Amino acid sequence: MCLSIPGKVKSIDGGKAIVSVGGTEYETSLQLLEDVKVDDYVLVHTGFAIQKLDEEEALETLRLFNELEESNKKEAEK
Repeated sequence: MCLSIPGKVKSIDGGKAIVSVGGTEYETSLQLLEDVKVDDYVLVHTGFAIQKLDEEEALETLRLFNELEESNKKEAEK
């Protein structure tokens, strides 16, 4: 199974971007996408931005990840 995570583009330098995921910043390659701008949301997989997302879709996906994380924490406490 492959997992990609939505991140918000904070800065761009050539073919690389700094992307924020849950407050943590990662360097991400933009080689696979065109027309990415600061404040766009992208799906990040293995260090590559693989798809642009609209903000609503990105925030909903992040909300679901957070909900899953909270559920796993509660399960682990049992």
